Amino acid sequence: MDTLTPLRAGQLAGIQRLSLSAGLTEIPDEVYGLADSLEILDLSNNALRDLPHDLSRLTKLRVIFLSNNAFEHVPEVLGTLPSLTMVGFKANRIRHLPAASLPPHLRWLILTDNDLDTLPDALGHCTDIQKLMLAGNRLSALPNSMAACHKLELLRIAANRFESLPDWLFDLPRLSWLAYAGNPCCRMDDAAVAAQARVGAVSWNRLALKQVLGQGASGVIHQADLMADTGSHDSAAAMPRNVAVKIYKGAVTSDGSPESEMAACVAAGAHPHLIPLEATLADHPAGTPGLVMSLIDPGFTDLAGPPSLASCTRDVYAPGTVFTVETARRIAAGIASAAAHLHALGIMHGDLYGHNILRNTQGDSLLGDFGAASFYALGDAQRATALQRLEVRAFGCLLEELIAQVDPEAAAPGDKQASSRLARMIALRDACLSPVPTQRPLFPEIAAALAE
Repeated sequence: MDTLTPLRAGQLAGIQRLSLSAGLTEIPDEVYGLADSLEILDLSNNALRDLPHDLSRLTKLRVIFLSNNAFEHVPEVLGTLPSLTMVGFKANRIRHLPAASLPPHLRWLILTDNDLDTLPDALGHCTDIQKLMLAGNRLSALPNSMAACHKLELLRIAANRFESLPDWLFDLPRLSWLAYAGNPCCRMDDAAVAAQARVGAVSWNRLALKQVLGQGASGVIHQADLMADTGSHDSAAAMPRNVAVKIYKGAVTSDGSPESEMAACVAAGAHPHLIPLEATLADHPAGTPGLVMSLIDPGFTDLAGPPSLASCTRDVYAPGTVFTVETARRIAAGIASAAAHLHALGIMHGDLYGHNILRNTQGDSLLGDFGAASFYALGDAQRATALQRLEVRAFGCLLEELIAQVDPEAAAPGDKQASSRLARMIALRDACLSPVPTQRPLFPEIAAALAE
């Protein structure tokens, strides 16, 4: 949609959100005429290299997207914007993040797929930050000052150069979603490597893609017909059957790399509450990686939608979403069981969210999307437990959301069983959300509590 022409014609006065993608090398002067109203500015997919001082006139600006441009540094003018809380610079050529470029009330910073090798100590002064996306850079350390970022909930540092993770990371009271695959400190153990060898591959030539079922940061999922294996003499195997195929979008996603996701998905193996993997994809014409998975019954739907600009780190549930206590318990119990299974294998899911869960009306649940998954060494018990308790907080957030969707009448005082079960879920939620990570339960205990 062409927004540049109506902007220059003065037809967008009072607009709150503006997107411009027209090969721009500089910001049109007419943008500054929107200073009284403009809150969200999307300048992605242009050829911008810098931002002018005039941008400081946009005092109401809350969100700016500058992905897929030609920036080599984050402009310092952004640090002068008093209302700015979200900054996105995915897929530029950024080598320098000046301390002065950090807005005073920053909550969400995206620097995925750039060339950063250091971060300023001033990042630790961004005490409102909740979401920090740094995958696909050249970082080997985080500033120790970030130990003061007590509101940080989601951190993506996959596909960098970390030899180790800082100890203070595991003391942060709200950190819940961490992805660090594709670093030297994240190695698959022998069991994970062996699991990869056991999974076969399906040639692209045997697949006929049909409709899109969904998509996320890392790829697009299609329904497909899997054609017969020409080498098979089994009549049942000769019939085409429905599968789901995930085709990856690019080399680096906001969570990490396709290779890391595929390794974790394969190593996870089979579990009643994981979406079943059938094979990896081979022979794609462009060499694009992918996964072939079982097609899930259409009675399963997404538990929630992904976070919005306003909710930042928390999922958004469709209006009118209501559960009975038993349905909420069953959903939670299934996911806790799946998480316990993953943790026993040395896999942290990294994105334990409602939008990565499928559920049906009975409360059966399936966890998918391993895009943010990371491996850890079970032999290092102290670090393994710290990582597990970090992810337990993510489950606490999920449990909090499920409880919030429970129909109050379904847990009325007259229904003692439902009331008692809800009270136990609330107590478990509070334990999982403890600001002291060492006080949180682990998933075997959580799964046992929810199975009662």
